[in-house]
Amino acid sequence: MAVRERRYIPGKTGPEGEPTVDWIATRRRSATTADSEAGQDPSSSTRAALPPRFEAVGEALTSGSGARSVAACEVLGGILARDGVSLGEALEDLARTWGLVRGEAPAYAETRALAVAWGEATLGYLHGVSCADPLTGLASLAHLRTVIGDARRAGPAHETHALVLVAADTALDGDRLGEPLARAMQDAQVGAVVRGVFAGPETIGHLAPGRLAVLAERDDRLVRRLDLLLRMLDADGVTAPRVWVEGLPETDAAVAALLDELSRG
Repeated sequence: MAVRERRYIPGKTGPEGEPTVDWIATRRRSATTADSEAGQDPSSSTRAALPPRFEAVGEALTSGSGARSVAACEVLGGILARDGVSLGEALEDLARTWGLVRGEAPAYAETRALAVAWGEATLGYLHGVSCADPLTGLASLAHLRTVIGDARRAGPAHETHALVLVAADTALDGDRLGEPLARAMQDAQVGAVVRGVFAGPETIGHLAPGRLAVLAERDDRLVRRLDLLLRMLDADGVTAPRVWVEGLPETDAAVAALLDELSRG
């Protein structure tokens, strides 16, 4: 972009004796010329000083491309979250990388990209943990409560749905694999039988060792399903299972209290 600079012309004066000024057009150095290091890779010493996993971010920052550095931060944020790096540590390493490469604090766009990606990856992990019991594969108590809440918001769930409770015998055949794991394997086996009866969209939750709950619709098939479940559990070798139906309360607080009571046996 062209700018003008003032130059005084020796020996020339104006009407009142002041020096004559001549305006001469000059060209300002372009941003590309000013940043002679843009497009180059970080030096070996800078690369060695970068925090672990931040090499790609350092290269992107050196390239001078904002889009590239934002994309690198977005990818890295998810990787750091999955590797168990805290958000505070990730942001500190970003600031260190930015200081080494640019000599300044991180820009908003890159910081936001890393933080958002870290948060989304962490939230996805938490959702996965909260939806399924890791040992039995059945829905967790928290997820079952959420599904009941969704059913209540869709209509009068206390009239259309009910909880089918299954309390299986918790006696173990042996403790070869350790009691908690052996109980979980037994509950998973019972859960597979229950899923054979409630094979539709019903949610089967794991409330406690030896205790499962099914959120089922109140329809003309429910009684027949209960009878079939009892016969299948008996044929599967589960001794004297108890199967009964609990009505759903009308409020979220009452639902939470009921599930807590059921989980304690």
